[in-house]
Amino acid sequence: MAQAEKKLVYTGKTKNVYALENGNYLLKFKDDCTGKDGVFDPGENSVGLTIEGVGDVNLRMSVYYFEKLKAAGVYTHYVSADLSETTMEVLPARVFGHGLEVICRKKAVGSFYRRYGEYIGEGADLDSYVEMTFKNDEKGDPLVTRDGLIALGVMTGEQYDAIKEMTKKITAVVADDMEAKGLVLYDIKFEFGYDAEGRVMLIDEIASGNMRVYKDGKYIDPMTLSALFFAK
Repeated sequence: MAQAEKKLVYTGKTKNVYALENGNYLLKFKDDCTGKDGVFDPGENSVGLTIEGVGDVNLRMSVYYFEKLKAAGVYTHYVSADLSETTMEVLPARVFGHGLEVICRKKAVGSFYRRYGEYIGEGADLDSYVEMTFKNDEKGDPLVTRDGLIALGVMTGEQYDAIKEMTKKITAVVADDMEAKGLVLYDIKFEFGYDAEGRVMLIDEIASGNMRVYKDGKYIDPMTLSALFFAK
């Protein structure tokens, strides 16, 4: 992509966003990672370190799954990618509110277990439980319900139902694929947006830092997961 054809519109923690002349956007994946004290942690809210090649593997995994979802008929913002430039062209989309994260949980771990441990055992099966949180570092990414989202004017009931259905479908695609690789998906985090007609679409990325995966009962950190995922 020629430099004259794109304009930087947003500098993110792990990606930069450029506007293209055709109305789409270009995401430039970076090697910067969220973490603290030089230790990689996808749950942190600030850049803590740079790991060479992270942007490349995050893009490759995202493209892999976006192509699978395209074949499955799931609407996403993905258009194409240039692996040599570590960039992905995407459709324009508006985010819900000031940003919303959607988590699908197949096992009771992490913050879910910390919240509800008196009712369920760690690692217990969940029926692809879907929850949503506002992206707000200061407030600790608060949970929000369907009724809350509607009352706040963030989305319609129809949009919520579409996101929930799409989340379960996308999670099943990723989980089945991981299982075929001898891996078990415990939970995964997504972001959704909507187009000019209000139609819901999956946005952002689908990479190892957005999911919790286990092998033989042991947690696989995102960097190791990426290496396993692309192992020949």
